[in-house]
Amino acid sequence: MGRDVPRHDRLPGPLVGADWLAARLGSPGLLVLDASVGAHRGSARRIVGARPFDIDGALSDHSGPLPHTMPGADRFTEELRTLGLHDGDTVVVHDAVGIYSSARAWWMLRAMGFDRVAVLDGGLPGWTAAGLPTESGAPAALAERGDFTAAPRAGMFVGADEVAAALADPASAVFDARSRERFRGTAPEPRAGLRGGHMPGAVNLPFGEVQHEGRMRPAAELRAAFTALAQDRERLLLSCGSGVTACVLALGAALAGYRDLAVYDGSWSEWGLPSQNRPVVTGRETEPS
Repeated sequence: MGRDVPRHDRLPGPLVGADWLAARLGSPGLLVLDASVGAHRGSARRIVGARPFDIDGALSDHSGPLPHTMPGADRFTEELRTLGLHDGDTVVVHDAVGIYSSARAWWMLRAMGFDRVAVLDGGLPGWTAAGLPTESGAPAALAERGDFTAAPRAGMFVGADEVAAALADPASAVFDARSRERFRGTAPEPRAGLRGGHMPGAVNLPFGEVQHEGRMRPAAELRAAFTALAQDRERLLLSCGSGVTACVLALGAALAGYRDLAVYDGSWSEWGLPSQNRPVVTGRETEPS
């Protein structure tokens, strides 16, 4: 038997503002998830009632050598049930940076068949700047486990072979969300053993450039930024260092109206390995023709 909970307003899109969340915070059927990673994981303050969506921990596959890759459907189902997620819930995800790893959680949930999810624009910094409530200490005990069941969607995460095919496909564009210096090979990679540079034919849109002061840019600006690089190509594959900030580009592209999107899960952590024997070039990308 399903839970008797109020139906929430339809999400306005893949992004919600602090005012939207504040008006609904604590209501039944609304789950707030903190997807912070790295030094911000388990930060001292969080939005009231938020639960940890642990990308560094249980919500990545640690059986292989690559960081932050998707776990299997059974593992994902178990972890989200442990967080209290029900199939009929609405989810808002945030992180302690602004919009960084929260977009990864949003994309993961959608890839596992859950669509009632949005990213909090501005994240925790925007929330606290607005004077909205936070808490510290351990999250309150769950009233009950969730009943969420993952239903994976094919094609939302892709591997190196699909990316290689897209690089040769005139109808597709491969975007790299890393900094311009890393893309060009003039700055070292933060992970040891990776080659510098980028995939031949990829274009560079650093993830910070689709934001302004921790919030996503307006849809028209996002469309202009993507179109300048993709031109008339509507199939976009997004890459980065380890598959996290590629999802910020996926969020930006979705807000800009693109629908045929995929994230390269291994990203440069895989492609840049010398053992992969994948082609790598340095310098600026070739201008779109």
